[in-house]
Amino acid sequence: MTFHSRKLLLSAALTFVLSGSAFAAEEAKFRYLASQGGLSAHELAAELGYFDGTGITIENVGYATGGPASLIALASGDVEIGSAATSAVLNSIVGGNDFVAAYPSNGINDEVQSIFYVLEDSPIRDIKDIAGKTVAVNTLGAHLDYTIREALHSVGLPTDAANQIVVPGPQLEQVLRSGQVDVSAFGYWQTTFEGEAKQKGGLRAIFDDTDVLGEIAGGFIVLRRDFIEKHPEAAKVFVEQSERALDYAREHPEETRVIFAKALATRGENADIAQYFRGYGVRPGGKAVERDLQFWIDVLVREGKLKEGQLSANDILYSSETASN
Repeated sequence: MTFHSRKLLLSAALTFVLSGSAFAAEEAKFRYLASQGGLSAHELAAELGYFDGTGITIENVGYATGGPASLIALASGDVEIGSAATSAVLNSIVGGNDFVAAYPSNGINDEVQSIFYVLEDSPIRDIKDIAGKTVAVNTLGAHLDYTIREALHSVGLPTDAANQIVVPGPQLEQVLRSGQVDVSAFGYWQTTFEGEAKQKGGLRAIFDDTDVLGEIAGGFIVLRRDFIEKHPEAAKVFVEQSERALDYAREHPEETRVIFAKALATRGENADIAQYFRGYGVRPGGKAVERDLQFWIDVLVREGKLKEGQLSANDILYSSETASN
């Protein structure tokens, strides 16, 4: 698989940078699939008016059942914005899609994380106890799937020792309380659902993804490389204003929850869960670091899906700074 250099990817943006107008861009539409109970940073940026006057419009064209479905829509040209866990993004690139990780969609830290819950009286106490048990995740082949694999690997168990089943985010609490599954995994992007479930009581956390992965970007907003090459100015403004919205959310959490509630109500979703939004968990500035991708690249090498040195984080990460190099 051939990966173009980031300099080639963004060289056309130099003219835009030198124009002196950081907010003026060509006309470009960015279509995307929303996530139930969630609000991406570019959606928040639009609500805040950050794209006003830039020539950029973003359009919600439906819902994604999970990250892999979002990437399939991106690859087919049905949308211009994809959103998925880092592991899913890398698997898609390994599969032949020429994608660029535009900015971290979310991060995991002590405040924003994916949490694995059981009922309070469950005999499951730690990671080794999930072997042979049924774990509800929102989709396979993405963050929760790979976190479970890494968790099992960390305690010396086969990575497929737990039985994962797909359950939509709004039903994670229901299937756990009804005993249909042993464990429900609430992703870092589902803090609204997790907060609502926790508030009702009767649940106990057994581990979270930071226990396994440390602080790291959980996923990325993804663009096609050919789209960036065709619309370098629009791509630059899109990324910068989305990162600006990530900072806004960290600095103004209460105001962000109000915007979140309004957006959910407009989409016909339960606006009350916006009160449980804990933020995006990304670093100040909304930038990724090499480990955010390299950690999972190394996992894929370990699993035999990549050869050593076949892919590096710099092959994938968007960086406007290279435009002037």
